[in-house]
Amino acid sequence: MNSITTVIFDMYETLAQNRQRHWLDTFKNIVQEQELDVDPAQLRRTWLEKGRTFRDRRLRTGAEFETYSQGWVPCFDLAFRQLGVSGDPEQACHTAVRDHSRRPPYPETLEALQAISARCRTALLSNADDSFLKPNLQLWGLEFEQVLSSEEARCYKPLPGLFLEMLDRIGVAPGECLYVGDRQLEDVQGAGSVGMSTAWVNRRGASLDPNLPTPDHQVSSLLDLAGILD
Repeated sequence: MNSITTVIFDMYETLAQNRQRHWLDTFKNIVQEQELDVDPAQLRRTWLEKGRTFRDRRLRTGAEFETYSQGWVPCFDLAFRQLGVSGDPEQACHTAVRDHSRRPPYPETLEALQAISARCRTALLSNADDSFLKPNLQLWGLEFEQVLSSEEARCYKPLPGLFLEMLDRIGVAPGECLYVGDRQLEDVQGAGSVGMSTAWVNRRGASLDPNLPTPDHQVSSLLDLAGILD
């Protein structure tokens, strides 16, 4: 295997915290801002149910590309209708995007990125809209050699197109890249399918899915990546 010259990161739940509690806070904000008579947790659950079709169809061959915002608005509309509340789907999506752009980094993120960028090229590749991804990076004051979102590439992980576009932009061979992400499907399978080495960030000790590709490396903290590069 080639020496690793480039480390490419996923964003959410890899560098940035994006837990259920953050989303519940967003739905509390939606309910409060629109003065809706509905339980925020129930609205969240219903919205997630309505979002399954969006998550499924975005990976279908030949499907027309939709951003998260384009997919989220009708999900909010369906959730409001099912729960019998007169919410504004566009405003709810605006709140979700705004809150998503303010996600905090994990405690070790900034230290790990500083150490890795001192020895390797770094890039970021994320299933995300630019409307929340780029402001989130600006909030932290982070810069990468390349930042590529699913919106810009018009493709979602684990489809190979997003990874191939990044390789073309940074001009390196797949074997020189380590892709770091928190999902076995989107990150490990996606990056591995184009020949990148993979590191699965498994902070909570989840079990590997035997039906998906096994990562080349498994870490519980971004600070453990230094050992892989050594």
